[in-house]
Amino acid sequence: FFSQVDSTNAGRVLASDAAVFLKKSGLTDLVLGKIWDLADTDGKGILNKQEFFVALRLVACAQNGLDVSLSSLNLPVPPPRFTDTSSPLLLSGTASSDVPWAVKLEDKAKYDAIFDSLNPVNGLLSGDKVKPVLLNSKLPVDILGRVWELSDIDRDGMLDRDEFAVAMFLVYCALEKEPVPMSLPAALVPPSKRKPISVPGAMPLIPSSAATKESHPSLPPVGILAAKPPLTQ
Repeated sequence: FFSQVDSTNAGRVLASDAAVFLKKSGLTDLVLGKIWDLADTDGKGILNKQEFFVALRLVACAQNGLDVSLSSLNLPVPPPRFTDTSSPLLLSGTASSDVPWAVKLEDKAKYDAIFDSLNPVNGLLSGDKVKPVLLNSKLPVDILGRVWELSDIDRDGMLDRDEFAVAMFLVYCALEKEPVPMSLPAALVPPSKRKPISVPGAMPLIPSSAATKESHPSLPPVGILAAKPPLTQ
């Protein structure tokens, strides 16, 4: 992985190159920013090989539902997965389309009934309509923020019928004391959303620790669940 990003054999990786590569992990900008802050210990915007390995290890922790913290570094986890054809451990987009959807048919019918009862507009529910349902679960707000972020697959600030089913599935998992994953597993991506993997929009740099300790302007949807309004960009 390191030699893929350090193509010039400089022995170090720039923030911009690392950002493009780490984005392929499928983790959110919020989680990747945290990983970068922990790996880039002196805030210089570049990683040496050892620091890059720390970042990879933290990606693997996040993908397996573990805490993104230095205390997780010694826990046994499988290697990180990246959606890239040239990766030694690729998560190919074609293979994931064969995975059966984790949401069972009978559960989907129940979730659809709740979805319809919330008066969707053009087949979509806004954050304001979904928020009371999520809060009703009495789960911690940070968990609900992650549920929203994972289920809003196309990042439009609204949930369609399939995305709402993903949200409900994750809420019920959390209520059963199962950890909510940091990135959406292939089996949970609705069949309607499975297409060749592409990163939506331009790739923002993973921010330095100074810029984003408090504000996460790239993630407005989480704001719908926050107690105070999110800081605007």
